[in-house]
Amino acid sequence: MHPISKMALQRLALGLFTLFVVSIIIAGAVEFLPGDLAQEILGQAATPEAVAAFRAEVGLDKPPVERYFSWLGGVAQGDFGVSLATKRSISDLISARLGNTLFLAGFAAVIAVPLAVTLGMLAALYRNTWFDRLINVSTLSSISFPEFFVAYVLILFLSVGYGFDARWVLALIGLFLLVEGFGAVKEGKRIGRFSVIGSIFGIIGLALVVNAIFGWWNYNVGAVSAFPSISNISPDTPFGERVHRSFLPALTLTLVVTAHMMRMTRASIINLMASPYIEMARLKGMSPARIIVKHALPNALAPIINVIAVNLAFLITGVVVVEVVFVYPGLGQLLVDSVSKRDITVVQGCCLIFAATYILLNLTADILAIATNPRLLHPK
Repeated sequence: MHPISKMALQRLALGLFTLFVVSIIIAGAVEFLPGDLAQEILGQAATPEAVAAFRAEVGLDKPPVERYFSWLGGVAQGDFGVSLATKRSISDLISARLGNTLFLAGFAAVIAVPLAVTLGMLAALYRNTWFDRLINVSTLSSISFPEFFVAYVLILFLSVGYGFDARWVLALIGLFLLVEGFGAVKEGKRIGRFSVIGSIFGIIGLALVVNAIFGWWNYNVGAVSAFPSISNISPDTPFGERVHRSFLPALTLTLVVTAHMMRMTRASIINLMASPYIEMARLKGMSPARIIVKHALPNALAPIINVIAVNLAFLITGVVVVEVVFVYPGLGQLLVDSVSKRDITVVQGCCLIFAATYILLNLTADILAIATNPRLLHPK
C-alpha cells in the first residue's frame, strides 16, 4: 500500500473515533440544556399528565444512554431522526440549511484564500517596508475584534448608511504617507540615494493633513446603503441576488480569517528566503518576485495548506454568530433556534455535522501537506 494511502486510512480511522467521542460529548451536553422540551412546546398551562404523555410519545421518558445509542444507530444509517418540536425530518432540515452555510463559507473562501496568499507573498517580498507594516496592522486589527462587532460595523457603513466627512479619513491616510514617505527619504539619504517615490508620498501626505486642518476641500460622503443587512435568501433566489445578499456576511468572515493565512504565508516564505537554493537563484539574477513564486512558495505550501484548512473549517463551523447577526438561513441559525426551542435532536445533528466537517477538513489538510512535502511521512 502506498504510504500516503496508509496514512490517510490511519487518519480516517482516528477521525471516526474522534467523531464517536465528540458524539458522546454532544449527547451529554444537550442533556444539561436548561428547560424542558415538553413544557416548552405544550406551554406553561399544560397539565402534568399532558406533559408526561408527550414525553412518552417522543421518547424523552427513556434513560439518556438508551436515547443516545438509539440516536447513534440511526445516524450510522444516515437517519438523524425527526425534530421533537416540528416533527419534520432532521435530514431535510439540515440539508437545506447546510447548502446555505456551504455557499456562504465557499463565497468567503473564494475571497479570503487568494487575498491572503497574495498579501502574504507581497508582504514577504516587501518585508519591513511601509506596505508590510500596513498589511500587518490592517489584518491584525480586523482579527482583534469579535465577529459580531465587525458585522455591525459593516452594516453601519455599507447597509444602514452613515454620512461622514471624507477629509478626516484622508487625513489618516495622509499621516501614514507623510511618516513613511519622509522615512524613505531619510533612509535613502543615509545610503546616498534620493527617494523620489518617498518624496512624492510625503508631499501628498502633508497636503492631506494640512487640508484636514484648514478645511480647504470638504467632501461629505452621504449615507451609503449598498448591501442588505438581512440576508434573506431562499432556494429560489437567483445566483446573482444570492451573492449580493450574502456579501456582508461573507466579507465579515473574510476579514476575520485573512490575517491567519496571510501571516502564515509571509512567515513561511521568509523562513525559506535564507535557504541555499534561494541564494543560488539570486546569484543567477532571478527577480525577487519570481524567486518567491517559483521557488519559495511551492516549498512553503505544507504549513500554508494547514492554516488554510483550519480557517476553512472555521468558516463552516464558526458561522453561528455571523448567521445570527445577518439572520442568514444557515446551519448556525438553525442550531441557535433549536437551542432556544430545546429541540435536542436537531442540536445533536447540527453539532455532529460541524464536528464531522472540522475533522474532514483537518484530514484533507494533512494529506495535502504530505503530498506537497513527502518528507513529512518520515519525521526525524
